[in-house]
Amino acid sequence: MKYYQNLHTHTTYCDGKDSVEGMIEKAIALGFDSVGFSGHSYMFYAPDHSMSLEGTEQYKKEVRAMKEKYKGQIDIFCGLEFDMYSEIDLSGYDYMIGTAHYLLIDGKHVGFDRTAPVVAGIIKDYFGGDGMKYAKAYYETLAQLPNFAKTDILGHADLICKFSEKENFFDIDSPIYQKYALDALEALTGKIPFFEVNTGAISRGYRTTPYPHPFILKYLKEHGWGACISSDCHDGNFLKQSFDDSAELLKSVGFKEIYILKDSGFEAVGLD
Repeated sequence: MKYYQNLHTHTTYCDGKDSVEGMIEKAIALGFDSVGFSGHSYMFYAPDHSMSLEGTEQYKKEVRAMKEKYKGQIDIFCGLEFDMYSEIDLSGYDYMIGTAHYLLIDGKHVGFDRTAPVVAGIIKDYFGGDGMKYAKAYYETLAQLPNFAKTDILGHADLICKFSEKENFFDIDSPIYQKYALDALEALTGKIPFFEVNTGAISRGYRTTPYPHPFILKYLKEHGWGACISSDCHDGNFLKQSFDDSAELLKSVGFKEIYILKDSGFEAVGLD
């Protein structure tokens, strides 16, 4: 099967290893028809993990310039990975990925997309050592995403499962946990049209399978969400990480197509 594009792509403008043009060259070498860039939106509370305000404008300018330079070789899109507490101008993008990397606790932005010891410390310090309370807080936060921005793609819906293959912070098979997750998705259904199967944690050695979990994928299929496949790429060597596995995972729960972005908008292509 041919994979057409990756829309979740980071560069040196935020926490990626490759320049914009370097990533484009790798996408061409892999046979991609298109690539979309999705720099982390500026967060005043996390400048080390996001594009600066000045960098954001330069990022948009460079991606547009590369779109013209490589016209006829590969299609290029300028997107944004919007973190839900970002307070920024959202104009000038072709698409937007909506995500939640922070919990707002007593006025403090608590970043949980870190290392396993950091997550353990968050659970201990803010949730009395109860991982299920942590999960509840995450999904209640995620459910609020449409209140902050209109986004096209829900990014890594169960990001808190990043370490679940190695660390038992909470029981994913618990009906309580699954209710928290599905309640959030119910709140988002009809407000965000697409979601991604994300393989970023595989390339970084945290997981061996993509997320979201199959029980989430089944819900998304049953409730009419469109699927995209992304590598959440921070290193061009992993631009097409586990795309075959993602396709098989989607097919296993009944998906027959994925969506890709064209100049005219999102279009469905078959998985077979």
